[in-house]
Amino acid sequence: MKARIIAALLPLALVGAVAPQAAMADEHEATVQVLHAVPGLTVDVYANGEELLTDFAPGTLTDPVMLPAGSYDLKVTAVDAGPDGDAAIEANDVTVPGGANITVVAHLDADGNPTLTPFVNDVAATAAGQGRLTVRHTAAAPAVDVRANETVAFSNLSNPNEAKADLAAGTVSADVVLTGTSDVAIGPADVNVAEGANTIVYAWGSAADGNLALAVQVIDGLHSAPHGVPGGTGGQAAVAGNTSTALAVVAAGLLAAGLVVVASRRRAELAE
Repeated sequence: MKARIIAALLPLALVGAVAPQAAMADEHEATVQVLHAVPGLTVDVYANGEELLTDFAPGTLTDPVMLPAGSYDLKVTAVDAGPDGDAAIEANDVTVPGGANITVVAHLDADGNPTLTPFVNDVAATAAGQGRLTVRHTAAAPAVDVRANETVAFSNLSNPNEAKADLAAGTVSADVVLTGTSDVAIGPADVNVAEGANTIVYAWGSAADGNLALAVQVIDGLHSAPHGVPGGTGGQAAVAGNTSTALAVVAAGLLAAGLVVVASRRRAELAE
C-alpha cells in the first residue's frame, strides 16, 4: 500500500533530479521520501479518483519507499472538497522515473511563497567512524550560519540550498543564527551524527510568522564495506525530529503547485 500511495504522489520535479544518483537504485525503482514543510496549509490527495490521503498536515515526513517507475493520474484538492471537488491542480500520466534516492520538500521560499525543491541525497559510503551531516535551508528566512557546539560549521546558507560534511560520529549541539551574528533563530538542539549515516537537518517555516522549526531525516546503511565485501545501496531512512511527525505521504510536486492555488483561494475568500 505504501508503494502504491507514493507512486500516486511522486512529483514531476523528480524527472530532473535523477541523474546524479542513477547508479544508487535499480533503474526500475526510485527511493523517495517527502517532507511537507509549508506551515498552515493542509490538503487531500487523490489518485485515479481514489482518496489516498486526507488532512495531510505540515511538519510530516514520509517513510522511504522503493517506488516502481510508471505513469499515474493525480489530483489535489482543498480539505473535504471530495473526489469530484475542484482540483487545486490535476495532472494525468505523470511519469515516475527510476534510479534515484531523493527527498522532495514542499516548503516556503525566501519570500514566503510555497515552492518545491527535490534534493538528491548523498548516499556515498562514509569512512569508518564517521557520519555525514547535511543541512538544508527550506525556510522563509534570510541567509543563516549553522553552528555545531557554538562554532560555525556552515556559513551564509540561503534558501533553497544545502551544505554537508563528513564528521566524526557523535552528538553535536546545533543551532541556526542569522549570518554573521550570534542571534539564534532556531535551536539549540542535540543532533546525533551517526556512524555510516547521512543525518539531514532541515530548517523550515517562516521567520516573519515566528514558526521556524527543525526536521531531521536519517539515511543509514552507508558504512564502507570491508575489502572484498560488496557494499549495499543504503537508502533506507528513519525519521526523527522535533516537529510533529505523523508518517504520511504528500503529492510533492503536485502539492507545491496545489498549495499556491489553495493559499490564493483562501486569501481571495478573506478579501471578499
